[in-house]
Amino acid sequence: MTRTKAAAWAWGACYLLMVGLLVGAAPRASGTVHGVGALLAVSLLVGVVRRMPLPTLAMTLLASTAVVVVPPRSVHGSPAASYQGQFLSYLAVDLVVGFIVATCARRASVAAVAVSFTVQFLVIGGFAQGDGLAVNGVIALLALAASCMAGLLSRERREHAVALRAQEVAEAVTAERLRIARELHDMVAHSIGIIAIQAGVGSRVMQTQPAEAREALRAIEATSRETLSGLRRTLVSLRQADRGSTASEQSPLAPSPGLADIERLAAATAGAELRVDVSRTGEQRPVPADIDLSAYRIVQEALTNVVRHAGTERCRVAIGYGEEELFVEVVDDGRGASGDGSGHGFGLIGMRERVGLLGGHLSAGPRPEGGFRVAARLPLPASVGVPVEGR
Repeated sequence: MTRTKAAAWAWGACYLLMVGLLVGAAPRASGTVHGVGALLAVSLLVGVVRRMPLPTLAMTLLASTAVVVVPPRSVHGSPAASYQGQFLSYLAVDLVVGFIVATCARRASVAAVAVSFTVQFLVIGGFAQGDGLAVNGVIALLALAASCMAGLLSRERREHAVALRAQEVAEAVTAERLRIARELHDMVAHSIGIIAIQAGVGSRVMQTQPAEAREALRAIEATSRETLSGLRRTLVSLRQADRGSTASEQSPLAPSPGLADIERLAAATAGAELRVDVSRTGEQRPVPADIDLSAYRIVQEALTNVVRHAGTERCRVAIGYGEEELFVEVVDDGRGASGDGSGHGFGLIGMRERVGLLGGHLSAGPRPEGGFRVAARLPLPASVGVPVEGR
């Protein structure tokens, strides 16, 4: 027997002792005094009922029945005239029943309610007479029903809270998986597109222009290595998150890409025979990490679509820093609507999800003068709306 359980049994013994003293040492007190005393004595079982609810119910039933069965005596030795007050002691039983209904298994709850109901009404039927029988029977039934309803409401509220928590966890997991899927799609799709273009160029010029073929192979090697490094960083981060490791235990990872890396992205895309002109307007300043990463991914995905579908050798990337929003635009002079303009690909869907999560606006579609245009407006928080001096 553990120390905690021993302490619980000790408190239970104290409760029975107090009720015994109340009944035996004050035989001339009224039934109301005995009932109220037994109800107050149940406070000794507050810590016991959490660890041993069913034994606690047995104790309270025994003590409350003793208070009712052993009648108070008048000064002349005859039974007192009223028994109504003694049934107050059964309120302690009802409190324990309510706790059992709220916390224990349904089978245990049904058994506790059935036993309590049976004992109370057998005792009431045997020791109450006349009007007292009907009055005490109704009071006991209402008290027991009220305690059961309170227990059921508490159980339902707790189960509802658990269900909500489980739903929040599931939604968080789903959102994280979608975020990871978008990250992997943006990174892998762009890199595979560049590799495919370079492989095609290398195969065409392998016999006639070996130098160009070697350049294509070097570009494939560099792009594939960069992609593998990004995948490795993502997988390491996921494994560390699964282990629940702290920040001090995590190995240093490369920072997420952002607008500062647009020129490097444009240079990498140039290897796929696509010239990218990058222009920036407005006062350049740091933006929140999620906006910075989303803007980079939008440009990356748009350039991937240009490489795959536009059939052009040149496109323009414009980045504008406004007071309240960040503007990103990618424009090409290619085939326009044939370049994934339907909006049904994962690329444009991912862009819309990113922009929507940030409360921004995305427009993507063919241009009247030809080509395709992707434009995103991302709202900036007030804290970064003012240009930073010295930049």
